[in-house]
Amino acid sequence: MLRFEIPGRETIEVSHLVLDYNGTVATDGKLIPGIKERIDALKENLEIHILTADTYGTVRKECEPLGVSVESFPREGAAECKLEIVKNLSGGVVTVGNGFNDILMSDEADLSVAVVGDEGMCSKLILHTDVLVNSILDALDLFIKPGRLKATLRS
Repeated sequence: MLRFEIPGRETIEVSHLVLDYNGTVATDGKLIPGIKERIDALKENLEIHILTADTYGTVRKECEPLGVSVESFPREGAAECKLEIVKNLSGGVVTVGNGFNDILMSDEADLSVAVVGDEGMCSKLILHTDVLVNSILDALDLFIKPGRLKATLRS
């Protein structure tokens, strides 16, 4: 579990990190360099879940070396599938995504991060997240170096 004490706000405790795959941890169906090292560092404190409609059909092969939970589902209704998965996790959830189908899970999360990556980001997602970052590496570093998160969210 990770605990974030944000001055002027309630303490945030999370046990699960939920990551969108395409556009967030992967570009064009391939994991972004630097992801594995950061996930390895975070696995000590968080249960990590990668969610995807698997547009490119690569998620199993790409994510196998990560040793994390991978869930794929039909392309239709992806937002509702992601929401249901997040609702069923207990112990606090942080989500990271970039797409329209990440809005519902972001609303449900205890903490949510939007990523503007190589594939862009759905502008509507901004209003449903706590933090906006330039890359997935920046997003994961928020949890590895929590002082960054504290500086961004303090009141």
